[in-house]
Amino acid sequence: MKAVVLVGGEGTRLRPLTLSAPKQMLPIVGVPMIERVLGHLARHGVDEAVLSLGYLPDAFMEAYPDGRAAGIRLFYAVEPEPLDTAGAVRFAATLAGIAETFVVVNGDVLTDLDLTSLVAFHREQRAEGTIALHPVADPSAFGVVPTDEEGRVTAFVEKPPRDEAPTNEINAGTYVLEASVLARIPEGGRVSIERETFPAMVRDRCLFARSDESYWLDTGTPAAYLDANFDYLNGRRGPIVAPGLVDRGQSVFMEGESDVQGDVVGPAVLFSGCVIEPGARVERSILGRGSVVSAGAVVADSVLMEGCHVAADAKVAGSVMGPRSIVGQRGDVRPVSVLGADAVVSSGTLVDGERVSG
Repeated sequence: MKAVVLVGGEGTRLRPLTLSAPKQMLPIVGVPMIERVLGHLARHGVDEAVLSLGYLPDAFMEAYPDGRAAGIRLFYAVEPEPLDTAGAVRFAATLAGIAETFVVVNGDVLTDLDLTSLVAFHREQRAEGTIALHPVADPSAFGVVPTDEEGRVTAFVEKPPRDEAPTNEINAGTYVLEASVLARIPEGGRVSIERETFPAMVRDRCLFARSDESYWLDTGTPAAYLDANFDYLNGRRGPIVAPGLVDRGQSVFMEGESDVQGDVVGPAVLFSGCVIEPGARVERSILGRGSVVSAGAVVADSVLMEGCHVAADAKVAGSVMGPRSIVGQRGDVRPVSVLGADAVVSSGTLVDGERVSG
């Protein structure tokens, strides 16, 4: 089966991390997010995927020059201009020559959805399109999808006020579509699948949906990005899965050799070449390759990407440090702060829920 993976967005809510990298290339416990997404598709029989690219497309092509990732053959479709969701699906699927049932997923959504069952339901209903649904406490930030007893979608309500939502079942960003859907999408311009294509299919009574309560997370905010990492650390998504990680006891996972002379309190992950100096402390955090935590410094509930440095007596809590970023001596980085690639927090500086660019 083939899939279209939508990865063209700019990731503005995750800036400044996404100023230098697409959000789908950000690591989730050391593995690029896109590989987590593709790995899930591969486990459900997808063997070819078209990446619908727009923002920083070269990052994907440079990362996977042989056109393979997570066991899936990749095709690249670079939008000539922003085409919105339906426009991007049509452009990518047409370029890849998709002419049969296919899957569409958002590249920034992590899920354990039973995609195999969703495809089977789609075929049983002889649907033209089928949407995966997920129940949430507050549906006001999402597309809400009420259905009848057979699973046929009766309306498609985009981001309703919380007290007016007809259901708490939201569009989870995974679709099974027949190739005929492509003919419904006008060529060469911006078309929204949520606001235009799906409502038209509702009117034609050919759109179905099925709810799944398995793990689902939209990773688009700094807090959600931290959750995506910590859900692996805390076992919410099963055992930690990343190449080369070995459990060194007390839920401390390490890749290769690191110089650990300070305290590490699990669950924690240290990738190769990290240095934890005497008197330093790391708690419930992920440290990318070559990161250094100097004497007297504390890192807690945080994600540090490769080559970060937390200087002596500094503190980093509940935050994300982009590649090669630095927190100077006695710096104090508080939740939920985000440091971009090569960002520097000067000695003695307080950063409280702020964004710091490099």
